[in-house]
This record gives sequence, structure tokens and C-alpha cells, in this order.
Amino acid sequence: MEKERPKNVLLMYISENSGHYCASLAIEKALKTANPDISTLNINAANYTNPIMEKIINRTYMGIIKRRPEVWEYLYDNPKIVKNTQLLRELIHKFNSKKLMNLLEDFFPKVICCTQAFPCGLVSDYKKTYGFPATLIGVLTDYMPHSYWIYDNVDYYVVPTEDAKVRLIEDGIPEEKIKMFGIPINLNFSIDMDKEIIFKKFNIDWQLPVILLMGGSQGLGPIVELTHALDRLRTEFQLIIVCGRNSKLKRRLEKRKGRLKKKILILEYVDNINELMSIASLIITKPGGLTTAEALSKNLPMLLVNPIPGQEENNTKFLLKAGVAIRAKQEEDIPILVTELLCSKNKLNQMREQAKSLGKPSSTIDLVRFILHLL
Repeated sequence: MEKERPKNVLLMYISENSGHYCASLAIEKALKTANPDISTLNINAANYTNPIMEKIINRTYMGIIKRRPEVWEYLYDNPKIVKNTQLLRELIHKFNSKKLMNLLEDFFPKVICCTQAFPCGLVSDYKKTYGFPATLIGVLTDYMPHSYWIYDNVDYYVVPTEDAKVRLIEDGIPEEKIKMFGIPINLNFSIDMDKEIIFKKFNIDWQLPVILLMGGSQGLGPIVELTHALDRLRTEFQLIIVCGRNSKLKRRLEKRKGRLKKKILILEYVDNINELMSIASLIITKPGGLTTAEALSKNLPMLLVNPIPGQEENNTKFLLKAGVAIRAKQEEDIPILVTELLCSKNKLNQMREQAKSLGKPSSTIDLVRFILHLL
């Protein structure tokens, strides 16, 4: 007799410094808001199964991205690499199956929601081997899937765009398994904000344009150099810089702040990006899936810089094609592009309208409704 499953939802991601984690948190928060009686467990799958290996992988990945991005470009979604690593991935899944068994048999989730491909593959192979009865959902946090998402025992995929849906269908995923809810973002982004209150809160002049400068959760990129270059522009605007968890970057900027002419607000990692995006005229950012999905939900035009080869390069292509962003091919181009955009209200308004038609502020709510239906 099959063991009765409680209404438990297991969420899995990798790396706390990632959009996968932010999406997982957003889903968990929305589930608890919708039904406080639901039990959730949010697990870093890589750290849970092999914490030492997780640290090695994270350091290796960051080293490649910073020093040899062309290597990552070759490895990412390369059919030869995918095929040649299939046996290795199966062995890794098998090696981790005992720890996963302990987790699944103890918590016994009815739905498992993975915001990254590694845990999705891990759970899929476990379901295949042991027949575990949970419904497995793979949730994309970028605008195009890659081959490491494709597994037989994934029950549903959540995608942000029609292009992503078409790619999965081409890879053999039945259309009825694909739900186009969007990239899960914090519930705060579905709330209309009073801009006047936000301007007062941050002591910002509502009459001047606001540029939001971000380098992801880790504050990557030439933020200091960009700040000085933007400060030299004659065009009038205010600058908000979000340093993320990069405390060294924040200290460097604070030391230079007194020499800058423009009004500049320097922030660490914040949980009110929705407020900042609500008052911004333009965001300068790396094209991470979560950040750009948040920007779209706030109808915010984007200037994209330094995309990571692979996932962020694909995000860039999608956003440029959609007409919601422009790309600076070189860092030296950024001040010129900022001036052109701020001096062209028609262009900014056009980008805002395109973003409005593309944004999915209710993405997480729609996904949670689906999960509740499955429960």
C-alpha cells in the first residue's frame, strides 16, 4: 500500500549567491503566503549532497568566468560535452542517491521544485531508479533552457518565454508538460509602489532621472570605473549603486564618493530592489535571469554589460530582440549610450512599453497556484 503523502513541497537550488536561490526563496515565500499550513524545505542540493565538492565547483566556476570566459562558452550547452559527460553525471547521481534517499524518505514531499538543472537531474534519476512518487518541476531562471535540463522523469517545466517552450519541444519534451509562467520573482514585484514615498525615503530628487547600477548579487564588473565615467557626463541624473555582497566594492566607492559631482547613493545587498526599480529611469546591469525578470516586471529599460558566456549571452540575445534593452559591447560605450538614452525620451518610453508587454510580475503567484493544484 502506497504511503500517503503529506502536502510537503521540497525546493532545491545550488549556491546561495545565485538567482536560483532567489527564485527558490520567492516560491517558498509565496507558498507560505498562500497556505501557511504547507510544509516546505529549501535545500542547497550541491551543499547537501557533497559540501566539499560544492566549494571546489564554485571556486572553479568563478575562476573560469573571471579569467577564461571563453572556456565556459565552449563548455556551456555543448552537445558533445553533454553526451560525453552523461555517464559521469549518472555516476554522480548514483553516488548521491543515499543522501537524497534519506532526505526524500524523511520529508516525503508531494512536489519537488528545482530552480537549477543539477538537482533536477539528481531527483529525476532517483525517481527513475526507485520510483519515488513526487511530482518533479524544473523551473528555468534564464530565458533559454540548456541540454542539462532534459530528463525523462521531469513532470513539468516552467519557462519564461515562447522561445524557451519551443526549444524544449525540439528537445523532445511534450508540450503539455511545459508551463509558461515566467521566472519566479519576489511577490513584492507584483505590488504597485507609491513612487513619491520611495523618493522621500531615499532622499532622492524626483525631478531628475535615476540610473540604477548593479553587478549582480556579488557586485561583479567594473563598477568603480563606470561610476567615475558616468560622473563625468554633463547630462543630469542621480546614481544608485547596489554592491550586493561585495563589501570591498562598497568601501572603495565610499572612499571616492566625496570627489564625485553627481548625487550618488551606495547600497549593500538589499531586499527592496523592487522599490529602487520602481523609481529608476534606466538600469545598467549584467543580464542575469532574475535581475532582468525583475526589471521587466517594473517596465524598466536595460543597458546590458559584460554578459557571462552561455546563459547570460542567451538572455542578452532575447532581451535585445524583444526591444527592452540595449547592449554595451565595450565598457567605453556605456557613458555614450547613457547620454543617448536619457536624451531620447521616445526611445526610453518605447522600451518601457515593450517591457510592460513582456514582464510577468505575477510569475510566482501563477506557479504557486499550479503547485497548490498538484497538492
